[in-house]
Amino acid sequence: MSARVLKVHPSDNVLVALQDLARGEQVNYNGNGYTLTDDVPAKHKFFTQDLLAGDSVIMYGVLVGKAQHYIPAGSRMTTENIKHSTDPYDYRGVQYQWTAPDVSRFQDRTFNGYHRADGRVGTANYWLFIPTVFCENRNLDVIREALHNELGYAVTAKYKRYAHQLVEAFQNGEDLSAAAPAAFVADEQAHRVFKNVDGIKFLNHQGGCGGIRQDAAILSKLLAAYADHPNVGGITVLSLGCQNLQLNDFLEDLKARNPHFDKPVFTFEQQQSQSEEGMIAEAIRKTFEGLIEINKQERAPATLDKLTVGVKCGGSDGFSGISANPAVGHASDLLVALGAKVLLAEFPELCGVEQELVDRSVSEPIARKFMHLMKRYEQIVTAVGSGFHMNPSPGNIKDGLITDAIKSAGAARKGGTSPVVDVLDYTEPAVKPGLNLVCTPGNDVEATTGKAASGATLILFTTGLGTPTGNPVCPTIKVATNSKLAHRMRDIIDIDCGPVIAGEKTIEEMGEEILEYCIRAASGDEIPKAVLLNQDDFIPWKRGVSL
Repeated sequence: MSARVLKVHPSDNVLVALQDLARGEQVNYNGNGYTLTDDVPAKHKFFTQDLLAGDSVIMYGVLVGKAQHYIPAGSRMTTENIKHSTDPYDYRGVQYQWTAPDVSRFQDRTFNGYHRADGRVGTANYWLFIPTVFCENRNLDVIREALHNELGYAVTAKYKRYAHQLVEAFQNGEDLSAAAPAAFVADEQAHRVFKNVDGIKFLNHQGGCGGIRQDAAILSKLLAAYADHPNVGGITVLSLGCQNLQLNDFLEDLKARNPHFDKPVFTFEQQQSQSEEGMIAEAIRKTFEGLIEINKQERAPATLDKLTVGVKCGGSDGFSGISANPAVGHASDLLVALGAKVLLAEFPELCGVEQELVDRSVSEPIARKFMHLMKRYEQIVTAVGSGFHMNPSPGNIKDGLITDAIKSAGAARKGGTSPVVDVLDYTEPAVKPGLNLVCTPGNDVEATTGKAASGATLILFTTGLGTPTGNPVCPTIKVATNSKLAHRMRDIIDIDCGPVIAGEKTIEEMGEEILEYCIRAASGDEIPKAVLLNQDDFIPWKRGVSL
């Protein structure tokens, strides 16, 4: 890799700046010289040939935009000189051939997980609190404060100490700046009452009533998916009583998802209780009894084919598609070759690479299901005057992702190169080993929420700008695209792919490191930062417009 610029695909007519480049500078790449007509910051692109209005802009080997006017070679790509554009796609009956990577290094490896009665293996053992309606959120907050503090799952102790210092400083007339929060100490496990319970999680949400009945039905299936998740050992459900999402609807969806469901489930309906205080006390007592039971479960070795790994990018930058995403993609290929499941979602961020994914589908019905979900999603978005082209955020654009097609072509690399074995609608469970496409928005939390619903037991989350996001039941591993971010936000980043940009490591070497981290995290030997910080983000998707 050049130390200054990179051409991602041989047919591209743009180069990526790996470091800041100045206007008037002569840049040489593969024997060709280019004189820059603009400053080109690191992560941004410049054109390698003159373009006329309407000419195609190619990156990652696909159409990612069209020139809006004459653009001389050496010009920086901007939102003013190109606009999003993609090629049409259709089923072509391609017989995709895949060469699996060498997995001999990992062939006999195992991770220590929690074995469930149905054969699935969790990477964690959580107790889950579920409200059927937002009216119960406050009760969940009360229970969270009581149980987290007493059982050793709270992460707020240092901030409480800091607040106490500020109060004392104020009362003593001292300078507030003299008080400082204590350093984070990741030893909370030593203070836990239940050593084999990795956490008590709470699915606060804003649904269950109001809206339309379809919203409640989708929410019910989502909550049932979380209750049935292999990382969940037991569940407490709080219901008001009069809401759209009735308690029995949830229990029926749970039974339909897993007819052999055997985890402890405690249900409470407030409008049938004698008092709020009595209901909360009873919920705490029953949950404590349940915790005693699931604490008897212990980790045991499992083969790597028992892993289900979701791949996600958020707070993406111009390096996402050339460092972290392809490195995660190589880890994805290793996992698929080992018989595991990999989940690639974010359908608005597959815009422009549909044809590749269609061609990689193992059968026509799977390809057509993907096409149907993509086109239906796009129709919903365009019907309100928007479009997939509006997906990139201001932060994405500022850091080099000028069109959605550029963002998508880089984002899709997280899924590696293996065949697409299945396509899942929102909340559908992944049952086939291999690469699965999962219909979710691109929004970070809506996407991770959907991946966990389809059964992800780990999530690899790449970021170039820094995103403090996690999931209540699925440990989320943050992978930085660049070392500057990894060093600045080391409290949220787990893995640094900056060495790929610096030319110090190959994509393959980085991918193997990522898989090694996954094995340690799946065993509980490595705790991802999002888990340590209780970043338990959960946003249900109502199947409306969300990019």
